[in-house]
Amino acid sequence: MRLLLILLIAFPLGAGARTLDVGRGAYPSIRQAIAAASPGDTVRVGPGTYTEGTLNIDKPLTLLGTGSPRLDGQYRDELIIITGADVQVSGFVFLHSGSSSSRDLASVSIANTHNIRINDNRFEEALFGIHAANSSSLLFQNNYLKGRTRTEQTSGNGIHLWKCSGAVVEHNEIHGHRDGIYLEFVSHSLIRSNTSSDNIRYGIHFMFSDRDLYVGNTFSRNGAGVAVMFSNKVVISRNRFLDNWGASAYGLLLKEISDVLLWDNDFYHNTSALQMEGTNRVVARRNSFRANGWAARVQASCSDNVFEENNFIGNTFDVATNGSLVLNRFDRNYWDKYEGYDRNRDGAGDIPYHPVSLYSMIVEKNPTTLILLRSFMVNLLDKVEKAIPSLTPENLVDEKPLMKPLEL
Repeated sequence: MRLLLILLIAFPLGAGARTLDVGRGAYPSIRQAIAAASPGDTVRVGPGTYTEGTLNIDKPLTLLGTGSPRLDGQYRDELIIITGADVQVSGFVFLHSGSSSSRDLASVSIANTHNIRINDNRFEEALFGIHAANSSSLLFQNNYLKGRTRTEQTSGNGIHLWKCSGAVVEHNEIHGHRDGIYLEFVSHSLIRSNTSSDNIRYGIHFMFSDRDLYVGNTFSRNGAGVAVMFSNKVVISRNRFLDNWGASAYGLLLKEISDVLLWDNDFYHNTSALQMEGTNRVVARRNSFRANGWAARVQASCSDNVFEENNFIGNTFDVATNGSLVLNRFDRNYWDKYEGYDRNRDGAGDIPYHPVSLYSMIVEKNPTTLILLRSFMVNLLDKVEKAIPSLTPENLVDEKPLMKPLEL
């Protein structure tokens, strides 16, 4: 009891926390209020436009905007730099952060700290929206981010995390950046229910990051789609990959990655819905591949991957590969191109299905032959290959193709 009383006297648990008002209150500027605040205080900022350069927060503090106050960097400055722990920033409109070819200038920059919450803000005309480095226990929630859509070299990322852990990025809307969300060396984090669209390069760009979850996000109309690379133990579930079109575009690229659960995702209207290069032990289950150019491009460098209980509907090519030896398994998928029968009525076809067409093999080796798509010669070529298979991978086969699409 005596120890508890001593701790309560030394650390009063916020009992003495104050609210310092900016605007009509006692403080004419945000900078003055932050300087006057004690750890644990709240600086409450009223409506208006504030051009105060870069604000530094190096202590536990809540910075709360009421009436959507605007922080304007005038294309020169970072707006807020956070180096203190236990900081929350909420309710602001961030405008016109600075640009630099040598520095990652951001509207909100976070470095070498923990327990940071950035929520319910609006970022417009930003180079980088939120930039976090070497930090942990981060929550970025309910923010709207709109970048300066220029070129890949002169744009930054919407939400950028480097060498972080324990981050939750959820319910954000991100447009017009280089990459909507960028993660490098990020572990034990959750990316949930975000919308990332119309970005110059990737909806998410994810590298060297292990044990992370992507759940319920929508990635659409991005220049190259979504890339998850050089990582392990990742769960990608209930996401939507939509309308990512272009010569080098895909819904989702998995490159040099292992131990992935790809479950219950919707791939619709992408050049290549799923591209796999150097992947191992990926389980793709209960995904929907609809109206894509290529549903799945599985390179010969991939092994021990499993496709089961997926729907392949309306794709130009269901599966493509660039090798003859395939070390992956396809089991009980629905293929709308399957022409077999089910005599015992167990729901699975009696004849195995080979999803790789001869024409797709030709296109992999000579892309210019794509001009012959839907020609009579190509249809005849594929019919002959189905009757007398000789050039397509013999062991890339679904032994029990489903007769009806799964309800996903």
